[in-house]
Amino acid sequence: MAERRPPVMLPLLWLLALCGAAVTDPEKKPCETCRQLVDRFHKGLELTSKKNFGGGNTAWEERTLSKYESSEIRLVEIIENLCDSSDFECNLMVEEHEEQIEKWWFKKRNKYPDLVKWFCIETIEVCCPPGRYGPDCLACIGGSERPCHGNGFCSGDGTRRGNGACNCKVEYTGPFCLECADGYFSSEKNDTHAVCIACHESCKTCDGPSSKGCKDCKEGWTKEDDSCVDVDECAAEKPPCTEDQYCLNTEGSFSCKRCDESCAGCSDEGPHKCKDCAAGYVYEEDKCTDLNECDTSEAVCVRDNEICVNTSGSYICVCSGGFEEQDGKCVEIVKTDDEEVAEQNISTNAAEDSMAVHEDL
Repeated sequence: MAERRPPVMLPLLWLLALCGAAVTDPEKKPCETCRQLVDRFHKGLELTSKKNFGGGNTAWEERTLSKYESSEIRLVEIIENLCDSSDFECNLMVEEHEEQIEKWWFKKRNKYPDLVKWFCIETIEVCCPPGRYGPDCLACIGGSERPCHGNGFCSGDGTRRGNGACNCKVEYTGPFCLECADGYFSSEKNDTHAVCIACHESCKTCDGPSSKGCKDCKEGWTKEDDSCVDVDECAAEKPPCTEDQYCLNTEGSFSCKRCDESCAGCSDEGPHKCKDCAAGYVYEEDKCTDLNECDTSEAVCVRDNEICVNTSGSYICVCSGGFEEQDGKCVEIVKTDDEEVAEQNISTNAAEDSMAVHEDL
């Protein structure tokens, strides 16, 4: 460029970036920021690829567009949209390395079209190539082509951070992710390659896919005839559930289910599986049914002006119509003159409405 222009970052944008620093994730990695910045740069290239063109003079457009494609104007438009105002790390990275971005745009991009490689890895050195880690971009365990032998993830992979240690997938274990974790067995293995497959559900450790391949059984299973078989916890001498529950055996475990409300102890679901009937229920027709306490020869609600209302497993005593509870007694409801007039009006209106309906019919 003939003349060095001031930084693209506007003072207001920079102020907003600083304000957003307090809420920025402190663990955000410089490499991640750089890769996101490059992604935004490529999106900017797409958005400005044919900006303000599409008229009718094709020859003029081609000449003008050719100038715009590599122009400083286009670069400014792209850079101004690289970062959100609240993204402190991104704004700081652009502010510190804008000269390098300009250098790539005007001098290097034809020779080095991969901006991530040129900018993030080789120039500002915040990233490493895939399969490498740390300040010196060392190869991950297992080699950069197959970090952790393809069975895990290298700490710091692709960044200038981490220690290169392997975080194995669930099937694998060991520093090189070449050993099988509990619950898996090796179907293939050599010095650089291992394939681990899940054991049968009954096995804690195994050397084959079936229950006969179990070395140790999981909890809830027991060894029997060289296989791991389910333990029926519900058949134990001391049942594992409480008195108001029944036991349901499952593969490798069990669950406790609440008995029907009509039961005082049960062996399974429903009122026909009761061991005994709960209070307020009686055994009839092979099941526990509600006892209607109100339908007995001897009255259960003994206060004056009181009636019995049956409920599931019990009953309640309530004051009959026209009476209300006061101090433990059912006393007559005394209505005011206005209330009586209102009730009479309601009755009269209802009668008139009924007559009108009949006349319409």
